Amino acid sequence: MEPVVLSLPFAGRWLVQNSPARRVPSHGVDVLGERYAIDFVGVDDRHRTAPVRDWRTFLATEPPERFAAFGRPVLAPADGVVVATHDGEPDHEARRSQLALVPYALGQAARLREGVGAVAGNHLVVALPGGTGFVALVHLRRGSLRVGVGDAVRAGHPIAECGSSGNSTQPHLHVQVMDSADLAVAQGVPLDFRDFREWRRGRGEPRPRASGIPDEGSVVEPLGRTQ
Repeated sequence: MEPVVLSLPFAGRWLVQNSPARRVPSHGVDVLGERYAIDFVGVDDRHRTAPVRDWRTFLATEPPERFAAFGRPVLAPADGVVVATHDGEPDHEARRSQLALVPYALGQAARLREGVGAVAGNHLVVALPGGTGFVALVHLRRGSLRVGVGDAVRAGHPIAECGSSGNSTQPHLHVQVMDSADLAVAQGVPLDFRDFREWRRGRGEPRPRASGIPDEGSVVEPLGRTQ
């Protein structure tokens, strides 16, 4: 199956996690249409997810507002029509501490039983042109959605903000392409991104890429688009 090619749905620099360049299924499970999903965590110019580290970082939870990704604009990754939205889920405290991650991990099964909203959090789904699939943008900030069902969107236009809702340990953006607008039954579809700069882990200077999937642990930035 040929991958669906998208624009990166943001400006600035973002750290790549759970990349399908590393493994498929990218998140270790093949549910909710996430077989080829990818996560992006906003970083600053020094590639830090948050500029602050204190006792909470190591022993407790942290407010999402201290993270670079929280509240950053999320942009439409392609032209299309919004076919599903979900809002109202809370933005969770972040968990970098191993102590804080333990109870979170123990609650995974319960979140799955609660359904799509508890896992995806606030999200929206865009139908791509020509019946090529549906792109989901997941873990959005509560109250930040700027579009509704039936709205046409253009690539690069602001549609929401990055949050930490649903199954999220820190503010980040989860992107996936699917064969259905319903995450509960969708199957994942391969995806690529166009026109970005990539700092590969341990490789020094960035390289431009016309298209492809960024590597696990790399930092990416759209070419020609700044914050």
